[in-house]
Amino acid sequence: MVARSAKKLYSANRDDPNGAVIVIPHYVLNSAAYKTLSGNGIRLLIDIAMQFNGKSNNGSLLSSWRHMSETRGWTSAGSLKNALNELLERELIFRTVQGHRPNKASWYAICWATLQVIKGIEVKVQDFPRGAYAHWKPSPETKLRRKMPVNTPLKLKRSLQAFDQETVSIN
Repeated sequence: MVARSAKKLYSANRDDPNGAVIVIPHYVLNSAAYKTLSGNGIRLLIDIAMQFNGKSNNGSLLSSWRHMSETRGWTSAGSLKNALNELLERELIFRTVQGHRPNKASWYAICWATLQVIKGIEVKVQDFPRGAYAHWKPSPETKLRRKMPVNTPLKLKRSLQAFDQETVSIN
């Protein structure tokens, strides 16, 4: 009886039908801005996107050291800062409120969703650069960290012909 209830509890936690999801459109994932991100940049983008509820809070997403270390397990403030600078430079996120000491955190918005008008944001909706990441161009020294495979029939045909020639010469 105990094992059965433990199994139900496990599946309830795993298969929560009311659980939140992260929606990152393919055009973001296929952009040069995303493909040149470091591993920490991708991780931070996901951690920030997790906060977006899809309705009313784009513009009040947090990336402070305290928030990220306590809720998302970040262990290096330097890595967090570098990843944040990467996302801002590529315009995948946008700062809507500038934080200041001692206890005011900066707020951010993801740039593939509409900016919501929230009390306290310091930017006008007209100034929000929605979709600007799509126009970001890497500098010559920036390397693409991910290359998308090119599936062309001609390339496939040539590789099959080369394979056939190698097997004929071996026999």
